[in-house]
Amino acid sequence: MSHPHLMGRLDFVHRLPDKVPLPAGLNALRLFESRNPALYVPPGIDPRSPTALVVLFHGGGGSAAKILPMLQQHAQARGFLLLVPQSVFPTWDIVIGGNGPDRERLDAALAEVASRFRLDPARLVFAGHSDGGSYALSLGLTNGQFVTHVVASSAGFMSVHLQSGAPRVFISHGTRDEQIPIDRSGRFHSAKLKAAGYDVTYIEYDGPHAHQPAVVAQAVDFFLA
Repeated sequence: MSHPHLMGRLDFVHRLPDKVPLPAGLNALRLFESRNPALYVPPGIDPRSPTALVVLFHGGGGSAAKILPMLQQHAQARGFLLLVPQSVFPTWDIVIGGNGPDRERLDAALAEVASRFRLDPARLVFAGHSDGGSYALSLGLTNGQFVTHVVASSAGFMSVHLQSGAPRVFISHGTRDEQIPIDRSGRFHSAKLKAAGYDVTYIEYDGPHAHQPAVVAQAVDFFLA
């Protein structure tokens, strides 16, 4: 049997913070030589009180800066931490050849955030768009021992070899998506997960391969409800 790490299992566990919290605003977590994750800290939160964390994964060829606007204003308005990792290569390791450096870096980033802020065990969300949505689905369902909600926008695939827990899932997809057709992605994934017993919210919208502000707002309501 393959090692759990090769199947996407993360080592993260909740803990009490023991480092100085980071200031409000956008902080670069200088953990690696390049492509470091960013952490957006909303104003006014108590670092010692449980706070929701959303981990937001960018699409293929993307970056933290490109995907951040999808959720940054919501994080500011509604008071959740927003961690935005960056893949080592143009897209996530699982898309290229399997779980590897991005999984390791994600574990390190999660541990760093938990060392500075007390995280809410009932609100730890994996979210993403396009390849990032696929990564959120794949790692979120694999790590349901701590991931409570998964938000996948225009995701192309799921790669789940180990299942843990039962995260609630929000899937959205545009009916005019020419890059990732809806029949073999959004509709297929939502039906498969519902059949497997997951609590799935599925939203279709009249649009192309792009996330929609109104649907993003629905997703935020979904994981903060």
